Amino acid sequence: MAALPGAAGVVVAQTEEEPAGIDLFLPAGYDLLWSSVTILIIAVVFYKFVLPSMNKVLDERSALIEGGIEKAEAAQKQADEALAQQQQLLAEARADAAQVREEARAEGTAIIKDLKVKASEEAERVTETARRQIEADRQAASVSLRAEVGALATGLASKIVGESLEDSARQSRVVDRFLDELEASQTVASNKEA
Repeated sequence: MAALPGAAGVVVAQTEEEPAGIDLFLPAGYDLLWSSVTILIIAVVFYKFVLPSMNKVLDERSALIEGGIEKAEAAQKQADEALAQQQQLLAEARADAAQVREEARAEGTAIIKDLKVKASEEAERVTETARRQIEADRQAASVSLRAEVGALATGLASKIVGESLEDSARQSRVVDRFLDELEASQTVASNKEA
């Protein structure tokens, strides 16, 4: 037994030997027993209470992440489908617009052609009406001129001949002969000019 310095009256008995070699690294048997019991209690508490709640939290997070990934994939798929549909609609709209333009051009060409035909027909109708009117006016002028020329010629012939040409048959023959001679002289004059 040896007394410790600084300890008043306490004597520590040294009954054991000091460890040497590998025993320096190994704890005493009672330390191993109580350490094992403590670790076992901590492991049971961890396994029964902490580990299930951690697994639950991890499973929830995993499910949320997987759900988020699935939602993102579904949203991406919908976006791709919407984009494809929009591109298809845009292509159809462009095709429809091109078709409408072509139809409008064809209708415009048909309308222009129809208007030209109608204008041509109207011009022909107006020209024909004008010709008829001119012919009617010419005939009316000719009849009026014959009547006036006939009256003048009859009066003149009556004065020259000294007879009365009141008889309508004679008057008509004299007027016709005069007008025929007049037309013949005009025809000869126009032929000479040409």
